[in-house]
Amino acid sequence: MTENTLLPLSFPAVGRKKITAAFDGGRITSDGGVMLLAAAERRLQLADRLAAVIHDRRDPERVTHAMADILRARIFAIACGYEDANDLDRLRTDPAFKLACGRLPDSGIDLCSQPTCSRLENLPDLRTVIRLSWVLVDLWLSSYAAPPASVTLDIDDTLDVVHGHQQLSLFNAHYDERCFLPIHIYDAATGRPVAMILRPGKTPAGKEIRGHLRRLVRRIRARWPTTRILIRGDSHYGRAQVMAWCENNAIDYLFGLPGNKVLQRLVDESADDIRTRRALERKPVLRGYAETRYKAKSWKAERRTCARIEATTLGLDIRFVVTNLDKGSAEHIYDVIYCARGQAENLIKMHKSQLASDRTSCRSPIANQVRLVLHTAAYWLMLTLREAVPTTHHLRNAEFATLRLRLLKLGARVIETVSRIRLAFAAACPEASLFRAIASNLLPTGP
Repeated sequence: MTENTLLPLSFPAVGRKKITAAFDGGRITSDGGVMLLAAAERRLQLADRLAAVIHDRRDPERVTHAMADILRARIFAIACGYEDANDLDRLRTDPAFKLACGRLPDSGIDLCSQPTCSRLENLPDLRTVIRLSWVLVDLWLSSYAAPPASVTLDIDDTLDVVHGHQQLSLFNAHYDERCFLPIHIYDAATGRPVAMILRPGKTPAGKEIRGHLRRLVRRIRARWPTTRILIRGDSHYGRAQVMAWCENNAIDYLFGLPGNKVLQRLVDESADDIRTRRALERKPVLRGYAETRYKAKSWKAERRTCARIEATTLGLDIRFVVTNLDKGSAEHIYDVIYCARGQAENLIKMHKSQLASDRTSCRSPIANQVRLVLHTAAYWLMLTLREAVPTTHHLRNAEFATLRLRLLKLGARVIETVSRIRLAFAAACPEASLFRAIASNLLPTGP
């Protein structure tokens, strides 16, 4: 039944006819495109995979909402822009969301409410939340039909401002905020998320980074024993412990390196040449590259260091990177390989601003890690939806917010009869043909 407790709205008359409006249209949804997310989730089996590693201690005879159904509803809501669990208090009766979760829009029972979602977020213990994270890693590994010859993993952390006195929150002087600094790891070639790790609001130490990478690489090697792995990150990931571990385990690395007087002295001849040529040629800017061997006090051996030197009318700007890659010029190492790391920052921004991965307002860090897993699962659904867009379409590389606006936020009337369910979308929908194409692409290929 339609609940109508609000008074009608009034708008200015048009053609001498009075205009009124009320929220009494019946079984109409504003998120008809959630059915595309349901098709993407059915392909990935994401909710079932996550639910399989959570021990459900509830009495089976008294369970109304299965663990997979709770996860599915929460992930769909996040992907559609409803990042808070209490949004489900209203969405639980939405006909499209009920259909997407496998329930009949009228005769089926409503979806779970906010308290049920909150209990789920606080249910897993530390071992369970680790298994949930491995589900996402395995999902990334399974996204390749065959082990790739090489893979580049971009690692970076991001500011996650706390909303209260959560455990693990620390004051970070660089950001001037109490925060978490979760680590995000992405596959550079595909933009797919690999691992998301909630951690305190301080710069990670070398021992901590080495531990995270060791566990991740062990998981990858179990499936891809011959794949060449390149770890790429900015300067505070280029710790002595990390580089030594990579060298001992046949892992390639490329990290930013803070400049100092010793490094500048090593490339001073090249820098002076670039600065002089810029002045003689009267160019506003001139860029060059240099390569040297450098050993910091905490390093046990010299390592290859590449420098990007840029001379302008304001002076010199020199940036350094350190790597164990033995092929490629300094220009190729810096401009082609290292600078491509900037795409990971765009992925993190999209994860945060468009899927609200920083909505970590639980007190317990384990519950906040569960939330990070759920928001990353929503990332997977949106990525799968985008990959189903035809390659020639202009939305093939669109951001998630654009896909949500054009494909998910579609009004539809949901009609349930004895023998079928019908979704009636607007006849003037601008993306009707694209919607059809994506739905066809996401159909199961098996029997």
